[in-house]
Amino acid sequence: MNITSEMIKELRELTGAGVLDCKKALESANGDMSRAQEILREKGLAIAAKKADRVAREGLVESYVHMGKIGALVELNCETDFVARLPEFRQLAHDLAMQVVAARPLYLRPEDIPPEIVENEKRLYRAQMADQNKPEHVLDKIVENKLQKFYAEVCLLNQPFIKDENKTVQDVINEKIAATGENIVLRRFVRLELGES
Repeated sequence: MNITSEMIKELRELTGAGVLDCKKALESANGDMSRAQEILREKGLAIAAKKADRVAREGLVESYVHMGKIGALVELNCETDFVARLPEFRQLAHDLAMQVVAARPLYLRPEDIPPEIVENEKRLYRAQMADQNKPEHVLDKIVENKLQKFYAEVCLLNQPFIKDENKTVQDVINEKIAATGENIVLRRFVRLELGES
């Protein structure tokens, strides 16, 4: 199939990927726009994994306050101050602060959850299934699936992104890593709500 410059431009606007990457993805997908987006997302994950070891000490602290009642601060890091000044990076930081306000995460990632809370969740899930006569390995799988849903509720990086629920927050960060060519790390966040103790 003939890949036009309009197709490349459209894919680039949708994904933020480079021109050459968009062209290759469209060629691989025979012009199928949604398949090309999927190819770029997969490639973004591979790029993100390669860059994960690189130090990210630049960046910015972004805030979002909703109606003067709820607010959030996030620290988003990258490798250079050049990327930290990009409008796309600032928008990502702003979107992440909005995510914190809207989705009320308690932890950044599953590893941050105290082990006793995870064990308590597992006990609760097992107690809910106590009357079911299922093999142990099936119960273990069910508990693991319920834990993944728990992580998607309470861990910021695992939550569905508020602007596109088909992606997690980590997926969105990985896409920016692929687009900028730098490691990007959401370091920490804090959420404040008026009257909350």
